Amino acid sequence: MPTPTLTLFAEAVAPAGGAEPAAPAAPSMTSFLLPIGLLALFYVVVMLPASRRQKREAAAMFAGIKAGSRVLLGGGIVGTIVRVKDGEDEVVVKSEDSKFRVLRSSIVRVLGDETPPEVK
Repeated sequence: MPTPTLTLFAEAVAPAGGAEPAAPAAPSMTSFLLPIGLLALFYVVVMLPASRRQKREAAAMFAGIKAGSRVLLGGGIVGTIVRVKDGEDEVVVKSEDSKFRVLRSSIVRVLGDETPPEVK
């Protein structure tokens, strides 16, 4: 005599009476909402605080730029700030024998401070 558990399992796998098995149900709306909810949660918990921190660090870096600071530009040029004015978006950078007017946003990193170079 089969055990009741096996009987229930057998009935669930093969319905009695030779009837056709039921067609799989169409996906419900909750099966779509769960991944979307997980992605939203990941964005709020991980991505949003990281982008806020990055913006704060960039603002602090740009605020700390002054004449004599050694900087690395986006194109890989290392130079020294010659002139910077508050409220302006452009700074003048000297690298070897060349001077460049560049945007503050092209500064990737502040490498340190030097004594201000002599302007000829």
